[in-house]
Amino acid sequence: MGRKRQRDEKIIHVVFGPGGGRVQKRDQSAAAPALDASTGREPLTDLFSSGEISRLLGISPARLRTFDRAGVVSPTARRRGRRAYSFSDLIALRTAQSLLEQRVRLRDVTRAVGALKRSLPKVTRPLQELRIVSDGQRVIVHTTDGAFEPLTGQMVLDFEVKSLRDDVVRVLRPSAGRERARTAYELYLRASQLDEDPLSMDEAEALYREAVTLDPWLAIAYTNLGNIRFRRHDAEAAELLYKKALEIDVRQPEAQYNLGYVMLERGQPELSVPLFHGAIEADPKFSDAYFNLAMAYEQIGETSKARPFWKNYIALEPSGTWTEIAKRHL
Repeated sequence: MGRKRQRDEKIIHVVFGPGGGRVQKRDQSAAAPALDASTGREPLTDLFSSGEISRLLGISPARLRTFDRAGVVSPTARRRGRRAYSFSDLIALRTAQSLLEQRVRLRDVTRAVGALKRSLPKVTRPLQELRIVSDGQRVIVHTTDGAFEPLTGQMVLDFEVKSLRDDVVRVLRPSAGRERARTAYELYLRASQLDEDPLSMDEAEALYREAVTLDPWLAIAYTNLGNIRFRRHDAEAAELLYKKALEIDVRQPEAQYNLGYVMLERGQPELSVPLFHGAIEADPKFSDAYFNLAMAYEQIGETSKARPFWKNYIALEPSGTWTEIAKRHL
């Protein structure tokens, strides 16, 4: 087996969680855990008290009463016989708050929020498709089907409604957040049983994507999605996914190593060096990272810097796949 083929197999796969780590092979007969479909209350159908709104958005009860009296945003639902805010009201409040932070006059906030609320009934899937932009005079609701522009002005304020849903889960529905995270992790485990077999790779990719939709902070799922894209010769998509994993967990050795590997294969060894160093710092026994760091130094002509990493690799892998290659560099 040639060196190129050997190295192509070194995109690292991991099993996440207690007892996990990098693995070379999996027991394909292992049963995947059963899914718990209970993900708690969905924010789209939730109703919120003024106290919950204050916790989530940082709007004081007094400011909420001012919004109510001024007709900016009022609670439009009832929960247990008391007035409550719907998720649509929550979107309007978030918009009003953002506009006021831009020092927009209350009268103009009222006009802008009114334009937004007239547009919301046209949106059939707000969590999936809704994005709101405004400059304090015009509110534009962007969806996958088009944009609604009731007023005029330039766009400076921008937020996705999905991020508001994630904030609700994180701040107000921690139990729902835990259930979503658990279900996402179980999807991840199922995918990790499938992602190295070309016949089941599509299913694995779909499961990983479902997992990160449920839990956008599951960094290792982004890493393994990147691995799938790399195996499919889509290095650009792999790079973005590894970077996403590192935005969430800056020290994750697998994402650092794999991103470094992409840079090395692309002919940018100078960019791979800090990534391999980061992988080694996070996991000092990551032997493949020593090998590729030494290779990167060789490619940029710094042979003296490469030598200790060749030695480190040999010490960790005295009979490893690339040991003879490493010895020839000493």
